[in-house]
Amino acid sequence: MPRVAPTKLRFVPFLLASILLSTLLPVSPVRAACAPEPGSGLQESPPAASAQEAAPASDLPAPQAGDADADSEARAALAAISRLDDADTALALAADGAALYDREAVKLDGYAYCSQAVELAEKGEFRESARAASKALHVALQTGNKDLLGKAYRDLAIAFNYAGQLERAEQFANLALKYPGVNPTQVNGPARKVIGDVRTRQGRYDEAIASYEEARQGSSDRFRPLVEASLANALILSGDLVRARSTLDALAEPQEAKQRAQLQRTRGRLLLAENKPAEALALYQALASAPADGDEDFYRAWALDGMSKSQAALGNDAEAAQSLDQAIDVFDQARSQFRSDEFKMGLFSDLQNVFERAIGMHSKLGQPARAFDISERSRSRALLDAVAGRAELKGDGGKALDAASLQKMLRADEVVVAYHALPDRLMAWVLSSEGVREAAFPAALPRNDLARLVDAYRDALIKLNPNAAAIGDKIGQLLLAPLGVEAGKRVVIVPHGPLHYLPFQALRLDGQYLIERNPISIAPSISIAARLAERTPSVEAQLLAFGNPTIDPNVADPLPGAEREVHELSRQFPGAKLFFKDEANKANFTANAPQSRLVHIAAHATVDTLDPLHSKVLLADENGKPNYLEARDVIGMDLGNVAMIALSACESGLGRVENGDEVLGFTRSFLSAGTSTLLASLWPVSDAATEKLMTTLYAELAGGEQVQDAMRDAQRAVMADPETTHPFYWAPFNLIGNWRLKVAK
Repeated sequence: MPRVAPTKLRFVPFLLASILLSTLLPVSPVRAACAPEPGSGLQESPPAASAQEAAPASDLPAPQAGDADADSEARAALAAISRLDDADTALALAADGAALYDREAVKLDGYAYCSQAVELAEKGEFRESARAASKALHVALQTGNKDLLGKAYRDLAIAFNYAGQLERAEQFANLALKYPGVNPTQVNGPARKVIGDVRTRQGRYDEAIASYEEARQGSSDRFRPLVEASLANALILSGDLVRARSTLDALAEPQEAKQRAQLQRTRGRLLLAENKPAEALALYQALASAPADGDEDFYRAWALDGMSKSQAALGNDAEAAQSLDQAIDVFDQARSQFRSDEFKMGLFSDLQNVFERAIGMHSKLGQPARAFDISERSRSRALLDAVAGRAELKGDGGKALDAASLQKMLRADEVVVAYHALPDRLMAWVLSSEGVREAAFPAALPRNDLARLVDAYRDALIKLNPNAAAIGDKIGQLLLAPLGVEAGKRVVIVPHGPLHYLPFQALRLDGQYLIERNPISIAPSISIAARLAERTPSVEAQLLAFGNPTIDPNVADPLPGAEREVHELSRQFPGAKLFFKDEANKANFTANAPQSRLVHIAAHATVDTLDPLHSKVLLADENGKPNYLEARDVIGMDLGNVAMIALSACESGLGRVENGDEVLGFTRSFLSAGTSTLLASLWPVSDAATEKLMTTLYAELAGGEQVQDAMRDAQRAVMADPETTHPFYWAPFNLIGNWRLKVAK
C-alpha cells in the first residue's frame, strides 16, 4: 500500500519551542569527575572549555619574522587549536603541534609536513592531516617563516573543510589569506575556494559565488578549473542559470578524463535546472555508457544518479527508482575516495543523498521492504566509506541483510524499529517475524528540526531539568506512538542521523518511560546486531576489567568510584582479571582483551568530532607518556571472542553525525572488530550512579538474565533511588548490539 504523505502541521516547531522554553531555567554548570553526583546539588564551578569559549582561530597570534617571543606565541596558537579539537567534551586532546613535533624522531622540514597534510586529507585521514599541518604551523611560528605559516593555515582549512567542520575551515582559510607567501596562488586560490565551499554548503550562494570569483582570479592555471567547476555549481544552485550557462560554455575542455566527466556531470545538472530533463537524460546516458578511465564505477554510478533525476523529472518514477538501485549497486562495487573528489569539485550531492532519494522513491511507490533494505545498506555503506583504506573490517561488518532474511531471524516477541532521517521528513519501519511496515508520522519531521529537538532534550537531561519527564512524554508521543509497538515486546532500535544522540530509554509512552514498558537495545545496523545475536547467544562468566587508570591530572581527574565499581562487580565473577591505576593501560588491554569474554573499562573517554577514528578511552599513561586506546586501534583488532565490552566512561557512545548517518566512533569500532555487545554512554556520567548501575547489571547477568532484561533492571534500580530518579543518572548508557546475550551461571 502506498505511503500516506505526512500532514504539514506546525506541531514540531511548537514542540521545539516549548522544550527550549522549559530548559531556560537557572541551572549551574555540571562538574565533578565527569558530572554532578547524586545528592550533592549542582555546585557553582567554571564549565569545561568549549569551542565557543576557547580563543577563536581567527585570533591566533601571527608573529612577524624575528619576534623574540615567537616560541610562546607558537605554543599559545597550538594550544588554541588543541582546544578546538574536542568542543563536544570536557576533555581536550592532550597533544598539540609543538608536542607532536618534539616527539618526532626525525624532524622534517615544515613544507614536508604541509605535503603530508594534503596527502592525508585526500585519503580521509582528517585528524592526521590536521596534526601534520599543526606541526608545520609550529615550525612556521618558531622560525618566523610567514610563507610556511600561510600554507599551514591553508592545509588546516582544507582538512577541516573535507571533514565538514565548516566554521573551523573558514577560520583557518581567513588566516591563510593573511600570509599569501612567496607564490600567492598556492594559498589564495585554495583558501578562497574553501570559503566558497563553506558558503555553498551553508546555502549562501551569492557569497559563495563571490568567493569563487576571487579564488579564480588568485589561482594557478592548474587549480583554476576546479574553482570554475565549483563556481558553475554554485550559480546553478543560486538559480542564476544564464550565468551558469555562460560560465560552463566558456570553460576549456580539460585534458584530464576525470575532470571532463565531472564537468559533464555539472552540465547535466544545469540542463535539469533549465527544465530540459530529456536532454539531461541523454547526456547522463552517454556518461553511463562511456565513464572516465581509471574510476569507471565511480563515474558510471554518478551518471546513473543523474539519469534517475532526469527520469523523475519526466514523471517516470519506476524507471527513476530502477536507475537509483543500479547506481547503489555500482557504488557498492567501487572503492574510490568519493568524499575527496566531491569536495575538490564543489559538487556536494554525496553518496548518502543517493540512498536517501532511493528510500524516498521506493516509499512513494509503496515498497516499504525495499525502502528498508536501502536504508540498511546505506548504514553499511557509511561504515565502509569511513574506514576505506584505513582499516579492515572483520567478518560481515560491512554487509547488509535484507528485510526477508532479517524477518526469519526474529523471534515472536522481538521487534526492530529502524529510523531514517531524510532532509524533509523522518521515516521509520517496524520489522517483526510477521513482516515489515512503514510507520505514518502525523507531522513531517525535517532532519534539522529533529536535530534541534534532540539537542534540546539532551540539554534538559544534562542540566537535570525538572521538566524532563514532561518533555519525554511529548517526544515519545511524537516518535514512539506512531510505531504501534505493544508493551512487553523486546525492541531493537536502529537510530539514524541526530537520533544517535537520543536516549530512547528516557522517552515516555502511556505514562511510563520506554525502559519500563519495553526491554530495549540499540543497533547502528540491524544486520550487524542480528548476526551477533545468532553467533553469541550465551558465554561463560569470564571477566577482564580496568578501573581508574592513572593519567596526567592536567588531563582528567581520578575516578575512585570507578575503582570501587570494578571491585564490586568482580565479586560476581570468581577468577576475574583486574587492572587498576598504572596497570590499567593499553598494553594490558591489547594483550588480554582478545582472549576475554566480558570486558569492563571504567575510565574517562573523549570523542573526536574531526575524525571519530581518533576518539579515545583514556587508559593509563605508559613510560610517562599518554598511550590512549583509540577507535582506530580497536577496529583493527580481532575481538570476535569478546561477548560484551562495557565502556563505563563519559560520552563513550558518541561519534560524529554527518549528512547521512553516524560515521564512526567506538560503537562501530567495537562491533566491527567482532564484539557482540557494547555498553556506551551518551553524556558525562555520574561516578556514583554509574557504579550502582553497573554493579546491578553484572549481578543480573551473573544470575542468568538476558542482557536486555539486566539493563532494564539496572536502570530501574538507579531510577528507584530518590536521589537519582532523574534520567540524567540512569539513562546515559545504551545497550548496543547483541540484545539476546546471556552469561552462563
